[in-house]
Amino acid sequence: MIDFLVIGHVVRDVVPDGYTVGGTTTYSSITARNLGRRPGIVTRLAPDFVVPDVLHNIAVARVPSNHTTTFHNIYHDGHRQQFLLSVAEALQPDDIPAEWRAAPIVHLGPLAREIDSRFAKLFPGALVGVTPQGWLRQWDETKRVRMRPWEEAPEILPHVDVLVLSEEDLAPRGNALFDEYARLTRIAVMTQGARGCVVFTQGQQRQIPGFPAREIDPTGAGDVFAAAFLIRLQETGDPFESARFANATASFCVEAPGVTGIPTRKQVEERLAS
Repeated sequence: MIDFLVIGHVVRDVVPDGYTVGGTTTYSSITARNLGRRPGIVTRLAPDFVVPDVLHNIAVARVPSNHTTTFHNIYHDGHRQQFLLSVAEALQPDDIPAEWRAAPIVHLGPLAREIDSRFAKLFPGALVGVTPQGWLRQWDETKRVRMRPWEEAPEILPHVDVLVLSEEDLAPRGNALFDEYARLTRIAVMTQGARGCVVFTQGQQRQIPGFPAREIDPTGAGDVFAAAFLIRLQETGDPFESARFANATASFCVEAPGVTGIPTRKQVEERLAS
């Protein structure tokens, strides 16, 4: 039985020699597995998509789709230009296996608006976290991805426990937008790359410093952070301790390409201790 449920599309990311697996579901579920949980993913995928070995010991509820969601990310001076080459069909609540609805932790991680506000209300007994990048995206006929207003936020945030998003997700209206979102939910975290993060909860605001890391690939670090934060929050109930744990976990992720840097719990605990 799974104990960490991630909902959203597993995606293909274009890399110089072809494709690699990516998306919030991939980074979050691998983090959960490496930290000792039993994760499950609900996604839609085309028939030709082969689930890669990096997702070993992760249950995948795979719903058929005509396409697999595919992104091409171009990084320049720390900023990302993104193109959405193809999109899988939207997920529906009935795509979730009935026995998985009792998972104690749920991570809603859309990449291209593939889940809607109904999903926020499906897990009243769980700790539910949201990384909303997929609701903040729109794309045009050139396939270039740009920011859109998160119109669904008032329908989603009052029904979840944790919001995690980055400074870059909210540029240029960062702090004003974040304050608006933080008022709608129990715990809100803004990640700030190497500087760490800011945690907002119950009227408190606290900066939690990051850990030194030699950045090679920042892809997925926010998703790794979110998964680690949710796991530690369920264990301790302390959002500030959870943020420190998540900062340490994410600091490993950026030090290697793709998912290869996602650490084990032992590695995280050693970095925290040092």
